[in-house]
Amino acid sequence: MTTQSETTYRSEAEALPIGTPRHHIVFFAGLFALLLVAPFVLYPVFLMKVLCFALFASALNLLLGFGGLLSFGHAAFFGSASYVAAHAAKVWGLTPEFAILIGTAAAAILGLGIGALAIRRQGIYFAMVTLAFAQMVFFFALQVPFTGGEDGIQAVPRGKLLGVLDLASDFTLYFVVLAIVFGGLLLIYRIVHSPFGQVLKAIRDNEPRSISLGYKVNRYKLAVFVMSASLAGLAGATKAIVFQLASLSDVYWTMSGEVVLMTLLGGMGTIFGPIVGAAVIVTVENYFAGFGAWVTVIQGVIFVVSVLLFREGIIGVLARWTKKSL
Repeated sequence: MTTQSETTYRSEAEALPIGTPRHHIVFFAGLFALLLVAPFVLYPVFLMKVLCFALFASALNLLLGFGGLLSFGHAAFFGSASYVAAHAAKVWGLTPEFAILIGTAAAAILGLGIGALAIRRQGIYFAMVTLAFAQMVFFFALQVPFTGGEDGIQAVPRGKLLGVLDLASDFTLYFVVLAIVFGGLLLIYRIVHSPFGQVLKAIRDNEPRSISLGYKVNRYKLAVFVMSASLAGLAGATKAIVFQLASLSDVYWTMSGEVVLMTLLGGMGTIFGPIVGAAVIVTVENYFAGFGAWVTVIQGVIFVVSVLLFREGIIGVLARWTKKSL
């Protein structure tokens, strides 16, 4: 028999809000409208980089913010998908949509293998296991012939979308990337606000109690790990087509640290926080590139200030001030 408190906990875990909050609809609509106008004002390639990293950070946030699992190895999925997509487009001559799909599928398969082993541990041990696997992927990318070693895969053709739409133009490619990234963000939003997402948050908040109620906790963890890896792969594969390059930096451990920084800066466990965090970090890297290695110091200062003044992240603080979920 289940107690009244257990029944209440189960109902809270599976409960869904009726409809989508109006302020979420307004925010998504306003963001989409802003991004439609943005390439007429800002450099499209810079905007595409922001979009790719916004999806990457949102993918990590799905695992960290809503699943409670800190991964220090998400660059493995981002970078591996980048390499596979670049190889598929350049060597196999596939159209960009198939190259991106194959890269995403490769990240999903890799996520299934790594996730099945990593979820056996918790806390810092889970984080260290993911970091170890990511370093294995890095050294694999460094040694195997098809990745190009330290040179990476260069001059990746953008090709024609569906064999018709020429993506050589940055302006044209931008709207394709916008559609891909926005679709990924809406998918994450749907996952978070589905019964699966509600149970996931219940596991994050109180795993022993979720187990006592009969939830297959490891199945939920593995599922969200694969979802997060797939979306990170989608971001990496898209980035490879945009920049016509897959390099070791995409799979290096610093990339994992950078995306964690984006998530924490914007607001872990929020819908829109990783988007803001990615925009801030990419903007700093772009406009402070002349400072060389000092860019890392600048990022560190921004992070320290944010932790001291905005403990919940930028969006987390705004959500507290407005008393609305963001």
